[in-house]
Amino acid sequence: MTDMMSIYKAGVANGTIRPDPAQEEVMPEFDRIREGLMQPVRRGLFRKPPEPPKGLYLWGGVGRGKSMLMDLFVDSLDGIPTRRVHFHAFMQEIHAAMHEARQRKVEDALEPAAEAVISSVRCLAFDEMQITDITDAMIVGRLFQKLFDAGVVMVTTSNRLPDDLYKDGLNRALFLPFIELIKERMVVHELASDTDYRQNRLQGAPTYFTPINSDTRARIREVWEDLSGGPAEPLVLHVKGREVELPAYRNGIARARFYDLCGKMLGPADYLALADAVKVLVLEDVPSLSRNNFNEAKRFVTLIDALYEAKVRLICSAQAQPEMLYMEGDGAFEFERTASRLREMMGEDWGR
Repeated sequence: MTDMMSIYKAGVANGTIRPDPAQEEVMPEFDRIREGLMQPVRRGLFRKPPEPPKGLYLWGGVGRGKSMLMDLFVDSLDGIPTRRVHFHAFMQEIHAAMHEARQRKVEDALEPAAEAVISSVRCLAFDEMQITDITDAMIVGRLFQKLFDAGVVMVTTSNRLPDDLYKDGLNRALFLPFIELIKERMVVHELASDTDYRQNRLQGAPTYFTPINSDTRARIREVWEDLSGGPAEPLVLHVKGREVELPAYRNGIARARFYDLCGKMLGPADYLALADAVKVLVLEDVPSLSRNNFNEAKRFVTLIDALYEAKVRLICSAQAQPEMLYMEGDGAFEFERTASRLREMMGEDWGR
């Protein structure tokens, strides 16, 4: 296996990676884990397997290259059973497995869910660890303890320090032992780069496309492909018993159509959860708004408010410019504030 620095420098040489001292600084941590994973699971019938290496909790601001480094690391683990998955998606799978176990009257529903993971991987690579759901918060400690005890090595990216996970969450005191478990079983490393590469890719590029036609659809598709950098998967957020689905998600970037988010009976809590889960939203096909789609227009206003307050970067295709989207009907006057926010969110410095 080639060491991570060699892989990184090869990317720099071919122009796919821009050299960054903060990124280079974390390379020894990845190599430490790779070397530990290369050790055989067992060295003899009566000998214990070697101690697994500590995992890595890589945190830092949006757009610093955490997900890119994660991809390089996972691609370097040739032959080692590894899975890279978004943290939200992984927890959804765990909840589904626990539900199925309960249907079979299993006493501890978490046990088979954890065993299924343990039997399939030696390394779990989580992207975007964040915990906002109380059901996740209440099981993640036991789950991670089982995985760690079985020798599964975890590498995760996050925008937050471990101490800030589930901050101000309900019954957070019950969650605190999980934070200590992370610090004990993973190396916590800040990716303290001064450069926001995601913003740089958007700098000078349009983020609001109008009118809706084949040309604007092609242009927004190009932006999506450039930002996402690979195949996407749906992301389902669980909010107070409801499901909010983002049809495409990768590396903190989501893509959806207007009616995916505003044509369904979603409310403020749903949009707040969405804004907390994504860093960039590509929203397509926003129609002209009027009394004929008043409910959808109200939801759109609530969505934009949530994105605005959370400083989420919005890339949008719409039938008209913000000031011309809602010209008549109840709510047209109030929409002026939304139009102003949309205009502000089009600025190059938005979200910084």
